Amino acid sequence: MGLVVSGLTKRYGEKTVVDHLSFEMSRPGVYALLGTNGAGKTTTLRMMLGMLARDEGEVLWNGKPFSLDRCSVGYLAEERGLYPKYSLMDQLLYFASLYGVPKQEAKRRIETLAQKLEVEEYLYPERTRGKGEKGKKAKPKLAEQLSKGNQQKIQFMAALLSDPELLILDEPLSGLDPVNTDLFKNIIREEIQRGKYLIMSSHQMATVEEFCTDLTILHRSRPVLQGNLNEIKKSYGRVNLKLKTEQEVSSYLRQAGVMVLSQKENEYQIKVTGEEQANGLLQRLAADRIPVITFELREPSLHEIFVEKVGHDHEA
Repeated sequence: MGLVVSGLTKRYGEKTVVDHLSFEMSRPGVYALLGTNGAGKTTTLRMMLGMLARDEGEVLWNGKPFSLDRCSVGYLAEERGLYPKYSLMDQLLYFASLYGVPKQEAKRRIETLAQKLEVEEYLYPERTRGKGEKGKKAKPKLAEQLSKGNQQKIQFMAALLSDPELLILDEPLSGLDPVNTDLFKNIIREEIQRGKYLIMSSHQMATVEEFCTDLTILHRSRPVLQGNLNEIKKSYGRVNLKLKTEQEVSSYLRQAGVMVLSQKENEYQIKVTGEEQANGLLQRLAADRIPVITFELREPSLHEIFVEKVGHDHEA
């Protein structure tokens, strides 16, 4: 039965920040909540978790009102929030205790996650201190001593400690370098393979497209597009063409009546009406023996769909 969100609404005075949002996850996987800044994504997540009161709507888990007693939840908030003056290990053990995880099990999970996220040196300084520091007692690392990216890793660990059924990630990859991004992605893949439910809010469309099966795009508090990502892309058809040639072919493009979106040397991003128009262009190039290096006709990316839906009418 999974997760059902129905008619979720939040108002502040006369301003509606989430307007009757409904969606559901009937099976494990990744559901994406997308939108421009201020579209209502984070407010939606907080209402689902009971952190904000909702004015209308309900959230169900397996057919019953959603609560943290009925569903184990891991939440990585957009605003990072470690205690700066406390040791990392103490904080993680404290968070685990809030979830009801026994201390020895919590320590085991922390060690496993520390290896996967490559933060052992911060959680186990006695194991990694330098040769010249023999005899000195290693001091526990404090949150304020870590970079923003490493603090993000610790908070991700905290979200995973309860082995949650539902994992909510609000901008999980924001500010991470490519190496740490891959570490996060590997764990997300593991959670998917283990049959978990994930809700992801992100501005990184390529990452969302990599993981999500279903999505909602919010704009000005309302859903403007919902459904299965593959079905949405199929509905647009194969209308995006990447063309790369060994010589300039602008005259052929004008003759074919296609729309050139961008051009760099002899590489073109083109919008076509469909396969017939694209193949007609290819036949003209072949007839005149124009060497074609790349001819890739594809469905639009999630980035392109997103921009089409909200890009011409959004507030920064």
